[in-house]
Amino acid sequence: MKIFELKNWLDERLSISTLAAMAQKKEVPVHRQSIWYYFGGMTLFLFTVQVATGILLLLYYRPSSENAFESVQFIITEVKFGWLIRSIHSWSANLMIATLFIHLFSVFFLRAYYPPREITWLTGVVLLFIVICFGFSGYLLPWNKLAFFATKVGTEIAGVIPIVGRPALRFLRGGDDVTGATLTRFFGFHVAVLPATATVFIAIHVLLVQLHGMHVPQKYQHNYRRMKFVPNFILRDLIGWILAIGVLAALAALFPWELGEKADAFARARRHQAGMVFPFYVSNFEADTREDSRYGRRSARHHGI
Repeated sequence: MKIFELKNWLDERLSISTLAAMAQKKEVPVHRQSIWYYFGGMTLFLFTVQVATGILLLLYYRPSSENAFESVQFIITEVKFGWLIRSIHSWSANLMIATLFIHLFSVFFLRAYYPPREITWLTGVVLLFIVICFGFSGYLLPWNKLAFFATKVGTEIAGVIPIVGRPALRFLRGGDDVTGATLTRFFGFHVAVLPATATVFIAIHVLLVQLHGMHVPQKYQHNYRRMKFVPNFILRDLIGWILAIGVLAALAALFPWELGEKADAFARARRHQAGMVFPFYVSNFEADTREDSRYGRRSARHHGI
């Protein structure tokens, strides 16, 4: 009896029965290209995995150049299943970007951006940009060497933009160089600014999808059937999410995300940048140098380095 009273109390205030009736009436088109409909829900599911694992990591992470690396190291080595949570967070970020690109290209090639869905398409493009910013800002947070120099190179790319390049570089770095201030700024972007912005655009995007429904390609306009959103489509979505959890668990367990070496802001960037971009060239250069040193000389082609 009390459960029934609670249900009525919630229904009066949240209109649960109305929302349930709307979900029961909603239908999804079924045709040969229907499989692409599931990548939007898959991307949203991976985003929720990111939020959940990110909150758990946030309990132990310390955003400073002195403590960031050590805090991640503590998560990996001391916190129970900390290594697994971090690996799931990292792998789900990569898979989310992959599913988002698949979703974007499927919408583009199926021409689902045609009227009246232009704003839905634009919000999706904005969400793609936000997700890329998520990846770029989160990459620096472990404060290892690879992330440090990758951020240095990435922000320098923004610095070459005419007129606004220099102010943009200083805004991203919090100064002229990549320092602890950059780490703190990227942390703020990653856990506050970007999640809030993403939540707003996701809400708008999902609302527009519910308003306009799923797009049916032109060649299937007169040759498709419909299925119920609840429970048919939801159950199929759920199967995909369970498979995604299995894939994430396997990747995290078999290929745990490595931490690397702690970043040194005073190290020479040129050698690390060359090693990241042209590793084969650096190794050949070192081999040739050792070979020439046997004869007490260095070849002329090395003098320009």
